[in-house]
Amino acid sequence: MTTVVLWRHGRTEYNATRRLQGQIDIPLDEVGRWQGTTAAAALFARHTPARIVSSDLARAAQTAQYLADLAGLDVELDARLRERAFGDWEGLTAEEIHAGFPDEAKVWSGGGGVNRPGAENPAQVGERVAAAVRELAEGLEGTLVLVTHGAAIALGLSALLGQDPAAWRGIAGIDNAHWSQLTPTRDGVTPGWRLAAHNVGPSVSTADWFAGRGHPD
Repeated sequence: MTTVVLWRHGRTEYNATRRLQGQIDIPLDEVGRWQGTTAAAALFARHTPARIVSSDLARAAQTAQYLADLAGLDVELDARLRERAFGDWEGLTAEEIHAGFPDEAKVWSGGGGVNRPGAENPAQVGERVAAAVRELAEGLEGTLVLVTHGAAIALGLSALLGQDPAAWRGIAGIDNAHWSQLTPTRDGVTPGWRLAAHNVGPSVSTADWFAGRGHPD
């Protein structure tokens, strides 16, 4: 039986400054590296990965490598696990988006698509992530760890659980370097998934998790 762990990357400078990252390739910052090493140890204590596959964006691949070093595995890269593309909104804060694109921002805040060149809508992201999960988990015994991004996790879970992609915000957000866990369920011969855990992290991920060790908000 395959257990699937969807693990979000550690913090980046854009996370710290509340900027929309999308598919801009940004590395982990100092806090993100600490989060990655700390969360990798906690994840490895609970799950022995049989395979580790990461988004090809640096922040996810760096996070994945911390776990791979503990597990003695290689990190495989898969572009289907990338974050949702937001077109020319990438790099902007929510305040800048609402000020510059008020009508489109209202639709986005309600869970709708982003009507910008190069942007993806929720259904597109959910299906590409779900397709990756199904394919990568097929025939695997043990735990599959997929290292990816916040919106990608929420939308992928929505698709795998059969939710309306327009209602994807019903799955609460996931913190940096935290993970969700899926286990398979079977209805006759049709495979399905059960959300067994969501937004799980190490025991130290309290008020100072986002700021880093010894730097409470």
